[in-house]
Amino acid sequence: MVAGVKLPGVMQELSPESLEGLVELVTFHSEETGFCVLKVRARGFREHVAVIGKLPRINVGEWVKASGRWVMDRRHGRQFQADSLEAVVPDSLAGIEKYLGSGLIKGIGPVYAKKLVDTFGMAVLDVIENRSAELERVEGIGPMRRRQIKESWQAQKTIREIMSFLFAHGVSTGRAFRIYKKYGEAAINTVRLDPYCLARDIHGIGFKTADQIAERLGIERDSILRARAGLTYVLVELSQQGHCAYPREELLARAAEMLGIPLATMEEALRVEVGNQQLTVGAGEDGEPWVYLSALDLAEREVAGRLAEISRGEHPCPRIDLPAAVEWVQRQLRMELAVGQQEAFFRAFQHKVVVITGGPGVGKTTLVRSLVKVLSAKKLRLMLCAPTGRAAKRMAELSGMEAKTIHRMLAYEPGTGRFRFNAHKPLETDVLIVDETSMIDIQLAVHLFRAMPRHGLLVLVGDVDQLPSVGPGCVLRDIIESGVVPVQRLTEIFRQDAGSRIVRNAHRVNRGEMPELPGKDERMDAHSDFYFVHAATPERGVELIRKLVAEAIPRRFRVDPMEDVQILTPMQKGELGARHLNVVMQAALNPHGREVERYGWKFRVGDRVMQTENNYDKDVFNGDVGRIERVDASAQEVVVRYDERRVAYDFQELDELTPAYAVTVHKSQGSEYPCVVMPMHTQHYVMLQRNLLYTGITRGKRLVVVVGTPKALSLAVRNVESRRRNTTLRRRLREAFGERLS
Repeated sequence: MVAGVKLPGVMQELSPESLEGLVELVTFHSEETGFCVLKVRARGFREHVAVIGKLPRINVGEWVKASGRWVMDRRHGRQFQADSLEAVVPDSLAGIEKYLGSGLIKGIGPVYAKKLVDTFGMAVLDVIENRSAELERVEGIGPMRRRQIKESWQAQKTIREIMSFLFAHGVSTGRAFRIYKKYGEAAINTVRLDPYCLARDIHGIGFKTADQIAERLGIERDSILRARAGLTYVLVELSQQGHCAYPREELLARAAEMLGIPLATMEEALRVEVGNQQLTVGAGEDGEPWVYLSALDLAEREVAGRLAEISRGEHPCPRIDLPAAVEWVQRQLRMELAVGQQEAFFRAFQHKVVVITGGPGVGKTTLVRSLVKVLSAKKLRLMLCAPTGRAAKRMAELSGMEAKTIHRMLAYEPGTGRFRFNAHKPLETDVLIVDETSMIDIQLAVHLFRAMPRHGLLVLVGDVDQLPSVGPGCVLRDIIESGVVPVQRLTEIFRQDAGSRIVRNAHRVNRGEMPELPGKDERMDAHSDFYFVHAATPERGVELIRKLVAEAIPRRFRVDPMEDVQILTPMQKGELGARHLNVVMQAALNPHGREVERYGWKFRVGDRVMQTENNYDKDVFNGDVGRIERVDASAQEVVVRYDERRVAYDFQELDELTPAYAVTVHKSQGSEYPCVVMPMHTQHYVMLQRNLLYTGITRGKRLVVVVGTPKALSLAVRNVESRRRNTTLRRRLREAFGERLS
């Protein structure tokens, strides 16, 4: 494995030579580039030698062979710069013991490493690989630990081979564990046959990485295989921007330009992918041909058809005197329903699919409580759900009834890879009330509506003016705009919320008006819940946010900064982006503790972290937020507590997590926080949109503090030109309901 390493401030000393020895310490190693700095006990040297070079993976106790030259670094002294660096299994008992005790193999720490070496001597590695039953001769090793050691050894061996393969093709080795989990021992052969499978199947590996491997493997740049993969890649990228489809001619031109492939080849690639049922061509909203990922095309069709089916037939609730029911529930809850709430209440008993929308403080939750009260009194079975754990928990607290996340309600079964509740086994309920429906993308919607009993009542609640779902589609807006089901928009702000500047400002922003900002003499400990702190530069904004979150807000409002204060930012990148703010706030709020460094982050006990993708096997989902309880170097795992649940992550799975001191506004959907701090600066120009500002403000319950410039606020309020997503659910709903009515 050859790697040229250029170091600044280095003077060349001696001619090329070689050395070998035992790795005593891995001072630094980058999983992205392979660059490493090692302390090596080298043959022929009394003191440790500093070796610098590149390796896909390296562990304490391994034996390295290096070829290169000595250099003198002005800061670090004499070092061996390796042009060629190779790691091999150690060939001494001391080396093997250190190697096994390094934490590389699950089930073996320093104690068991010594026991194994004392028992088997130089044959210990052969015993682990080929005669693992003999491991049970060692005190403390039973069948369970033996299997763990054997499986971990085999996995590490395969992962190392994958890393070497990736490294040889100039690719980061950081995703080797995911590749192994997906393809097992057939990984390298699978990738050789079709390197573009990595872009399709492996989270964190994009088309460019797969394309780099393909080129090294000799796949022609104008090959049909590359054209097909590139076409799908462009559509997947567009789906991550929310689109369910894209105009055919624009898509082909875009892919051809990106790949440098003739348009005729791209058209042939489209024909092949349509034939393979990976892509679908159909009529778009403008009547022109659009190209869909087939799964999204089917999801749109099925959502439209199932909503039409649900809306048919008798209402599950027997006929009741609706005005009398309103009077009864008002007495029960000791409150009055506004005119709009009463209209929505009536509609829920007159139709089988109903949408209730509106901003903060307009009584959506009160209406849900009223429906729950009456429907329960009529002995109907009810289920409540929301897309996120936080939203479901809040729904349960406010309604007085159990609520679950959609994923947990549908009950994913890891063994089959399917949801237990589906079209063949519907949910056992008469009424389903769904909160935060604006968050639901088309892929989750199809699973939800499949499981909805056809006889039941479906009530969809959400704020259509918030940001749309992170995933593809615009389900709530499309249902509303289709005009096929009754929609009640609540607008009256209730007296108890009218005094809240958070609520007033949210509605002002939604109307295109600047929020009311506190006067210059209004201190943060005054009786208000919305503040603006001026920060002329992004650097000043970062410092103010650090002080606000770590000092001022906890002191003045008596809240826990780790539990109660959330930074919401428009973007990931930049000085005021989530990535940089997470580094700053981790240093301010949780600077010390047991930690592990992976994928560019330090994961430390006590850190607040967020799950960034759906993991059905672990029963954690994109957007779930928890706290790190344990970092276990011996077991190579991090344990995260989500409410009352604890979930273990292998160190190699930590790319599913990100620090969550600061998150994007998009990721905050469905959540509410006691205190929200939101940077709004012209640095975020491309993301400054009205619905983003509106969504961020509505996440705060007790306090919202905006840090930035009035100009950025004004830009966000004025900008309503957020690009419309390409979806065809509106048309398909009209067609499905029209067919039913004709």
